[in-house]
Amino acid sequence: MSDFQRFNLSKQLNDALDDLGFKIPTPIQEEAFPIILSGKNLVGIAQTGTGKTLAYGLPILHGLKFSKQVAPKILILVPTRELVLQVVEQMESYAKYVSIRMLGVYGGTNISTQQQLVAQGCDVLVATPGRLYDLVLGRALNLKSIQKLVIDEVDVMLDLGFRFQLTNIFELLPEKRQNLMLSATMTEEVEELIEDFFISPVKISIAVSGTPLENIEQLSYPVPNFYTKANLLLELLKDKTTYKKVLVFTGSKKNADLLFELLHGKFGKELGITHSNKSQNFRIRAVDQFDEGNCRILIATDIMARGLDLEKITHVVSVDTPAFPENYMHRIGRTGRAQEMGTSFLLYTEKEEEAKLEIEKLMGMKIKTLEFPEDVKISSQLIDEERTTKKGKAINVKAPDVARPAFHDKKDKNKKTNLGGSYRRELEKKYKKPKTRGDKTANSGKKKKK
Repeated sequence: MSDFQRFNLSKQLNDALDDLGFKIPTPIQEEAFPIILSGKNLVGIAQTGTGKTLAYGLPILHGLKFSKQVAPKILILVPTRELVLQVVEQMESYAKYVSIRMLGVYGGTNISTQQQLVAQGCDVLVATPGRLYDLVLGRALNLKSIQKLVIDEVDVMLDLGFRFQLTNIFELLPEKRQNLMLSATMTEEVEELIEDFFISPVKISIAVSGTPLENIEQLSYPVPNFYTKANLLLELLKDKTTYKKVLVFTGSKKNADLLFELLHGKFGKELGITHSNKSQNFRIRAVDQFDEGNCRILIATDIMARGLDLEKITHVVSVDTPAFPENYMHRIGRTGRAQEMGTSFLLYTEKEEEAKLEIEKLMGMKIKTLEFPEDVKISSQLIDEERTTKKGKAINVKAPDVARPAFHDKKDKNKKTNLGGSYRRELEKKYKKPKTRGDKTANSGKKKKK
């Protein structure tokens, strides 16, 4: 008998939990279940990797009955298409023994196809805010039957600029509904959203966003520049026995592409990459190959990896030290999941040391610093952000396409002013500008008849 049975969930849901091997609820599940089952609004703040999807998924499915109704009853909003796919997959595994129709919609694909799928009907709709809003505007979807609204990873949605779509979606939903909001951090924007649209929610906070998971070993290396960071990674990742499944974070898409280019020659098919400039199919394939173990190393940006439930990641490497310490917490939360042990590496330059101190301040602990390996080559090559003027401002140095001679005085023939083609000048002489607009006789030299 599992501890989940004391929540009086249906036999079908308990059977699905047994199949999944879930026996003991996590703290967020322990506190959220009774609140959601009671019908109250909920705001849950819990660290990444603590089982938030199951925390709202099970109580929602428990109260959902079979229906042939076309319009959805449950709406789950998530920030990225990858999370849509993941949440749909997880919800389907929970609803394995019940007749509940799931559907996920997201941008980057043909909206006509999704309009047809929506028209066939569903009970639970998982969506990104942008695509959902487009479907509603196109009258392919009606939200008047929504009984429960879930907003997962709401802080990321607001970071991505979805406030406008969220506000408009709220206005299209029925006033009488249950609202569930889950996030890893509580920002000012999140608080404003709660204040404006949530009525007396029960707030639960399982772990402060700055509290590291106990089963993650946190280590750091002082590194002079980005290219040396790449050299260090090349050396570390040679050990395939230790570094079995590694998620590498960069602070930008540009740096992700550069790092992939620098590492690909050594690791080939062992290396993958995902960020928002990649096509949808490419991104899904990259994440699937990494999750299934066909790809050992995945390079990603913060937005792409946020909330993804990737199994058995042994190491997380932060190549760029994030400016916001909360993002560091989301990164390291990718490893050490489901009681597994994990390791995190933070690579920081002298300029990034202040950001590292902010992370340590948030956590209330120091990240252990390791000595830089002697056998790793120190590169003198710099990326644009690392080149600075005397005043400390970054400069962008672009090499010329071809070699050019030194500057010299122009020849006389090149000092002439370009007056345009000779054909145009001859026309201007022949056809002078009319004295008045529309006067056809002005250019002919003839006088108008009275």
